[in-house]
Amino acid sequence: MNEFFASLGRRWSEAARARGAKIDEPTLEADVAEEILELARVVSHTKERRFAPLATFTAGVAAERLRASKGRLEPGAAAAYVREVREALERETPSP
Repeated sequence: MNEFFASLGRRWSEAARARGAKIDEPTLEADVAEEILELARVVSHTKERRFAPLATFTAGVAAERLRASKGRLEPGAAAAYVREVREALERETPSP
């Protein structure tokens, strides 16, 4: 996505290696990143605003579990998955 996330991916891989595990460097597709940032925006405007970082974490976990259960996802499928849940939350959140 950008150099910050490429560097962060290397750090995750190196930290796993220090623990005796080999993992691929995590990557983030631009459309998924946009949906996750939008999810953070929506959650941060609720009464549970402090949960925005955890909401984005669970979105990543859920998207990876979806991918694992299907074997692979079509391009844009993970972003659409996150968008579906984010839009439902947005509809439930009262306007300020």
